[in-house]
Amino acid sequence: MTDNKKKIVIAGATSAIAEHCARLWVSEAAVDLTLIGRNSDRTERVAADLRVRSPQSVFRILEADFIDPLAIRQLVDGIVAEGSVDIVLIAHGSLPDQAVCQQDLTACHEALTVNGISPVLFAEAFAGHMQKANRGTLAMIGSVAGDRGRKSNYVYGAAKGLVTRYAQGLQHRLANTGVKVVLIKPGPTDTPMTAHLKQQGARLASVENVAQLIVKGITQGKPVVYVPAKWALIMMVIRHLPRFVFNKLEI
Repeated sequence: MTDNKKKIVIAGATSAIAEHCARLWVSEAAVDLTLIGRNSDRTERVAADLRVRSPQSVFRILEADFIDPLAIRQLVDGIVAEGSVDIVLIAHGSLPDQAVCQQDLTACHEALTVNGISPVLFAEAFAGHMQKANRGTLAMIGSVAGDRGRKSNYVYGAAKGLVTRYAQGLQHRLANTGVKVVLIKPGPTDTPMTAHLKQQGARLASVENVAQLIVKGITQGKPVVYVPAKWALIMMVIRHLPRFVFNKLEI
């Protein structure tokens, strides 16, 4: 019987941040956890680690097409058919090379789709079910990069800006329901996705600390969670810089 276990779904379960969030959840209590990934072998490796940490938990592995809207709809409908969900974390994405995106429209299209459109499709597929059940928390990982377009990563920032605007609209739609929508905005975090930034000397937040803050924010149902919290102030300054000042910055 799994009825008394909190039901959690993670889309993009092989991301480092998602994996560490899952470790925290299973350390708190036995859960019913569905892990969605693009590669079943990699997702199974994440699940194997979690099983050792929490033998009492229930784990499901699903391989998905993260681009096809019909496949996403079918996948989500199948998950929800087994019972309403307590927490959905949409965590997938990639960090594209801005210079490549400027030259290669296929790479640009892929970056916008994976980081913007796909997370929105997953959220929209879950949102209707959660609204009908009038319960649950839907969390989406955006990025501080979505707060203001910068020449160093504006394609990625545009995709995450889409996630931000979508989450705001979804929060408005569900404001008078029992569903909470949490938009998570991490700063640069020490994960395999940012390994090249680390090699360049960038200061990155630890993935363990970022995951702790995300899980805490989801538990509290905060509308927006900057992780670490200092990025709320940093991005407020960046958003309000006059254009003539901003355009002189190498960021």
